[in-house]
Amino acid sequence: MPIQDNAIPIQSGLYETVVTGLHSQRLSDDNAVMSALDPGDAHVYLSRAIYDYLSQALQGVSGGVEAQVEICNKLIDLIGTEVPSREIGSNQHLRPQMLMEVLSPHLIAAGPTVSSIRPTTPLSQSNLLVNGARDLRIGAEVAQEIPSADSVDLLCSFILWTGFVQLRSILQQHCNQGKRLRIITTTYMGVTDLRALTKLQELGAEIRISYDRRHTRLHAKAWLFNRNSGYSTAFVGSSNLSRAALVDGIEWNVRLSEVESPPVIDKFKGTFETYWSDAEFAPFDAERFQSAIKSEQSLGAGDLTPLEVRPYPFQQEILDRLWVERDLHDRWKNLVVAATGTGKTVIAAMDYASCVKRFGPLRVLFVAHRVEILKQSRSTFRHVLRNGSFGELWVSGQRPQSFEHVFAAVQSLNQADLTSILPDAFDVIIIDEVHHAAAATYQTLLTHFRPRILLGLTATPERTDGISILDWFGGRIAAELRLWDAISRGLLTPFLYFALSDDTDLTTVAWRSGRYDVRELENLYTGDHARARIIGQAVHDYIRVPKAMRALGFCVSVRHAEFMAERFSEFGYQAIALSGDTPAEQRSQAIADLAAGRLQVLFSVDLFNEGVDIPSIDTILLLRPTESVLLFLQQLGRGLRRSNG
Repeated sequence: MPIQDNAIPIQSGLYETVVTGLHSQRLSDDNAVMSALDPGDAHVYLSRAIYDYLSQALQGVSGGVEAQVEICNKLIDLIGTEVPSREIGSNQHLRPQMLMEVLSPHLIAAGPTVSSIRPTTPLSQSNLLVNGARDLRIGAEVAQEIPSADSVDLLCSFILWTGFVQLRSILQQHCNQGKRLRIITTTYMGVTDLRALTKLQELGAEIRISYDRRHTRLHAKAWLFNRNSGYSTAFVGSSNLSRAALVDGIEWNVRLSEVESPPVIDKFKGTFETYWSDAEFAPFDAERFQSAIKSEQSLGAGDLTPLEVRPYPFQQEILDRLWVERDLHDRWKNLVVAATGTGKTVIAAMDYASCVKRFGPLRVLFVAHRVEILKQSRSTFRHVLRNGSFGELWVSGQRPQSFEHVFAAVQSLNQADLTSILPDAFDVIIIDEVHHAAAATYQTLLTHFRPRILLGLTATPERTDGISILDWFGGRIAAELRLWDAISRGLLTPFLYFALSDDTDLTTVAWRSGRYDVRELENLYTGDHARARIIGQAVHDYIRVPKAMRALGFCVSVRHAEFMAERFSEFGYQAIALSGDTPAEQRSQAIADLAAGRLQVLFSVDLFNEGVDIPSIDTILLLRPTESVLLFLQQLGRGLRRSNG
């Protein structure tokens, strides 16, 4: 940059600029190191210096764009006089217009209103993309670059199915136009997805693979968008082809322009061609690739990490907040709102442990509405407290003996004669899924008992009937971590959401009491085999390995769930339907089979809305209209728990 202001001190350090008169006035041989301009690259530095001056000067010109153009044309004339050339003359005079596109024949045939999609960043400019909340995201920008490219080259370590489906349609259009798509990737760590590569090859992509496990690891991640117009662009950075890298991962990618940095783009092109012709990168062969991937994966196999007894930072924040409420505000009835999958029960167990540490032995009543939730919760408490015999169940057929540490079903409490139990029988009462507290079954126990400490747990405190549960907790939420915050903090897994048309007309279905008539929906869906086939085809198209998925399907009724289980069984999947009438042992076995991969799909109505802890679930099928935001978030949350797999 030229130095133009006498008042600005010249800082010590390295420089690389043409010396000006101002430099000569303010610097001496004692404090400046100078060298003669090299004839070989003098034109580069001189033109850069003139560019800086000209850019600043034009900004101060009055008279608008026309006046700036006139000054530039005078410079062109002067240069043409001083350096006679057939390429410099009046035919190179600038006009106050920008050439944005030269239309190809197929665009001309499409009509005057059709033009190419342009990247958000101008073709002649560089940029840095960091996937920030208010920043351009690399995935969206790649999708904007591809349509105008004459060919595309991709170099990256990993290619995942989630990344491929983000760009599948735009890459399909590119290849359908006869344009070249070349990809170089690796088998490194066994991460790259075979199905993604197979689909890319089917689109028309040329793929080369580094199978070498011993050396020459390919860590580069880069896209090159070749344009015959001379306006090629590239991305070089940290993003592999995965959904997280393209959309919301913490990634840095530099956008380069051939106009602004021609030597860099030329080096990119040359280096890619070198790799492409190198024997290290062999043409993609599915059988060889699968063998190499299995070999890589076997090298990294290890034991699963056990559940941590110590709280994670976000859990500790909630635990600290609870003690702030108790110690500073004397509030002993507290509501914790924490997204599904963030460990509400772990938080409750740790909070109970801290209470015991402070006050000594405490009698506790843990209340939930399903046996499965109670068993999971007792197991969590036993683990946190390091006491394998902690807790007794109070469910149908089982009644506590000591009543010291009780995990009770709300139904069992209501069937019992609570008057036979003293109101202060328990020092601590914990209510899971406390958004149910507005129901009469919960009102009874909340009214009867007088615990020293009351703790409510829920992911969704808002009820569709408008009844507030906050009255039981002083009208406030003590600590909260909502679904969107949990995803943002990386506590729950980001997800791909596909909304597909099934051609079903719901306008004929009656609307009663703020929702569709269940029986009419049931008849509509169970009589529509075409809709079931559309759903089956969507699973095949969007799921990386359909036969390896672990899915929950939410249906409008038990009959609808059974219908979908029958259809998916016909499609070749291991699928069953469960309902509230299914014996508990059978439900538990089905959940275990799904987690182990022996089942691919469990269809139900509301059975799995809450209290199901299956981190390995990777697919949610929402097969019914859902009028309730609460219900929608509950069902969505079933698939957001992080899994070691």
